[in-house]
Amino acid sequence: MFAILSILIPFIGTMSGSAMVFLMKNSFDGRAEKLLLGFASGVMLAASVWSLLIPSVDMSVYMGGYKWIPAAAGFLAGIFFLTGLDKIVPHLRLDNNTPEGLRFKIKKSTMLALAVTFHNIPEGMAVGVAVAGALSGNTGITMAGALTLASGIAIQNFPEGAIISMPLKNEGMPKLKAFTYGTLSGIVEPAGAFITIALTGLIVPALPYLLAFAAGAMVYVVVEELIPAAQSDCSFNLGTIGVALGFVVMMVLDINFG
Repeated sequence: MFAILSILIPFIGTMSGSAMVFLMKNSFDGRAEKLLLGFASGVMLAASVWSLLIPSVDMSVYMGGYKWIPAAAGFLAGIFFLTGLDKIVPHLRLDNNTPEGLRFKIKKSTMLALAVTFHNIPEGMAVGVAVAGALSGNTGITMAGALTLASGIAIQNFPEGAIISMPLKNEGMPKLKAFTYGTLSGIVEPAGAFITIALTGLIVPALPYLLAFAAGAMVYVVVEELIPAAQSDCSFNLGTIGVALGFVVMMVLDINFG
């Protein structure tokens, strides 16, 4: 029950944010958007440290050898993996109208959705790895910790869903279609988590590396995409304040419930 809930919570966060097209007349104020993007960045950074890297190091203690190797190797692998995807997947950054990745004739709305889908890949992987570790019962990862990680990701998925769906609606797209685009951008999270859990028997021996891999992938998204978008065209440091608030919220959640 808790495993299924952990898998679905991040997707519900994206869906809830996308549903703002039915409740709000206009897009977020520019300052509010920067604050929310910063908040999402802070949540992902804290989750990468407390929910992924620290458990990776703790598990490595019992593997013998240098306990920092799985965390370092997995983290760098996650960074390079997302770097490669960034060069391949056609998408638009939240703060830039210039397409990136391979060039295809794709609508702007589709590339915006692909951008957030691209962000959600490491998040789904992180939840799946955490739940797989909790289900195995001998990794030191608890189901409460996996649920906390999923809840933190859901919190940061809410503004992402709204930031995708609201501009699409304001460009003339029907509300239901804009909601669908925003919601579908999060479908990779539960899909990736289910696949990861299905491979639990193969994953557990490599869990320290996979936890760090997910952390590296999430940090890449934060540094490459979210923080630049949060800092662009902002006279006040709202993005930085958002990062601080998001980091503290996720840190408190993980310390108290992880």
